[in-house]
Amino acid sequence: MGQITAVAKDIIDLMDALKVEKAVIGGFDWGARTANIIAALWPERCKAQVSVSGYLIGSQAAGKIPLPPSAEFQWWYQYYFATERGRIGYEQYRADFSKLIWQLASPQWKFDNATFERSAASFNNPDHVSIVIHNYRWRLGLAEGEAKFDALEARLDTGPTIGVPTITMEGDDNGAPHPPASAYAKKFTGKYKHIVVTGGIGHNLPQEAPRVFADAIIEADGFSR
Repeated sequence: MGQITAVAKDIIDLMDALKVEKAVIGGFDWGARTANIIAALWPERCKAQVSVSGYLIGSQAAGKIPLPPSAEFQWWYQYYFATERGRIGYEQYRADFSKLIWQLASPQWKFDNATFERSAASFNNPDHVSIVIHNYRWRLGLAEGEAKFDALEARLDTGPTIGVPTITMEGDDNGAPHPPASAYAKKFTGKYKHIVVTGGIGHNLPQEAPRVFADAIIEADGFSR
């Protein structure tokens, strides 16, 4: 299953296993959402965060609200995954699908096959398809979550502010659906900075601009001192 709080709790459990009391957490897409959730629900475990595309905490209730057609069009794969045809299609063509998403979301990123294959190897995990499909169906209210996460989900439903020191980042050519920085800046009530990375940087900012992303992690770490 890919319920958003379950993914965040997995990271908390990993930190417990590694005896990491507090960490700077950074990521994009699912990783940024996970960082946001940890910062909101377990701020004592998050020293600072770097979140590509900003504030990504959502809920099933929000997922049921229709968007303008142009915005819905960008989420075509969410509706594909809602069908059995989509689940079977992703099972059969997961590498082709993922490469297409990379190309659409980062239109100026000229990655080679070797770069893609290094990531694509992880898609062969036997649980991968089930987790992806459940995540998108759960967002639309088409799949149940686990009751043990209900209290945490209720807290996220309120759209909580985040007091953890934060740097948000955005590439100047992100082809994936993403909110403008002005829409989420006030969600971060602690020390805060927004960075726009230029040069045709798309959705996968940590891989397309690794030095800039790493520098942001170091800078965010300094925020908390």
